Amino acid sequence: MFNWAKQQLANVAGTAEPIYGPSAVRPVGDEVDGSTYTELTRDDLKWQVLETTNVETETFYFVAESGQMGMAQVIYSNVMGVRVTAQFNCKVFSKDPTKEHLWCSTPLNNIEFSEDKASFFAENCALEFSADGNSYTIKSANDERAIVNLKVTKASPGFQGGKTGQTLFGTDLQNPWGTMRHAFWPRCTAEGTITTKEGPIDFKGQAMYSYALQGMKPHHAAAKWNFVNFQGPKYSAIMMEFTTPESYGTTTVNVGGIVKDGEIIAAGCLNKATHTAVKEDTDNDWPEPKGVRFAWNGKNKEGKAVEGVIEGAIGDRTDRVDVMAEVPGFVKTIVASAAGTKPYIYQYTPKMTLKLKIGDETIEEEGQVFMEATFIVQ
Repeated sequence: MFNWAKQQLANVAGTAEPIYGPSAVRPVGDEVDGSTYTELTRDDLKWQVLETTNVETETFYFVAESGQMGMAQVIYSNVMGVRVTAQFNCKVFSKDPTKEHLWCSTPLNNIEFSEDKASFFAENCALEFSADGNSYTIKSANDERAIVNLKVTKASPGFQGGKTGQTLFGTDLQNPWGTMRHAFWPRCTAEGTITTKEGPIDFKGQAMYSYALQGMKPHHAAAKWNFVNFQGPKYSAIMMEFTTPESYGTTTVNVGGIVKDGEIIAAGCLNKATHTAVKEDTDNDWPEPKGVRFAWNGKNKEGKAVEGVIEGAIGDRTDRVDVMAEVPGFVKTIVASAAGTKPYIYQYTPKMTLKLKIGDETIEEEGQVFMEATFIVQ
């Protein structure tokens, strides 16, 4: 009970958490075993709209046939059941390195959900989930710099790690005080436009969708993150990995998968993200990655071993996001009071090769990578 009380104090006041150790976290890979995953149903992607402190997001990443890359995201947040806010974020990456990326982040008003919690609505914003559970439409007219009208359609089954997709936090894991859950549509088709001051940008091409629910303060759950989204002509590979702060034993949690049209080749939690080369960012002392290795391990439905690797130099970063300068005020108030918290996101968009081995068969495919390395707590 005393630990629970200290946790509540940390939630309210932003105080540092005590050292609970690795026994106070149950990674999603330990829910059943590391190779277990669950294909998603429509119900798995409904908004939870929790009344406790949480951040719930639906994020869509785009790779257009033209090579244009972009992102659209709805963030719904509740702080201690007292303050509920939502934000629509949109990013269009500049193909010209001399020009800035377009970033729009707009607070949303008059937030509503559909009766079944599958769709999200706000003033001049709608994120609608189709009745058949196969597509989303994303519309926003909140910022004249980026008028969004997009549709994302699932091309392969979606998945989450384990049975529920959840990592649990707490000294009594039967009654956890925090959770983290991710679910993915790794391979989708996209159509529609984002209209900027220069005119409409056609995003016909490929997309990937990520649902996330952080049922606790973001910087308490994770000290750093790695994310990779690979989209090739035939294959897609995604991986999300986070490492907890020292308070939870610096525990690494990973979920990822490799898919092709209509089929999950392998998915689960037996994957690993490694920065093979780094350079200190003198602006903030974070080890900015310069080379990476993403490794997937699993089995296909026939029981054959599946191994996938993407590795190599990643070139110069596409962008560096100072989270405290960009995030909505409500997140800032959660994080700013925590000593040693200075979150930065490093983003990269190289072309890289997926080396895939299924049983005795080997496949290599070049594709477009979108990669993020996020550092939150020292």
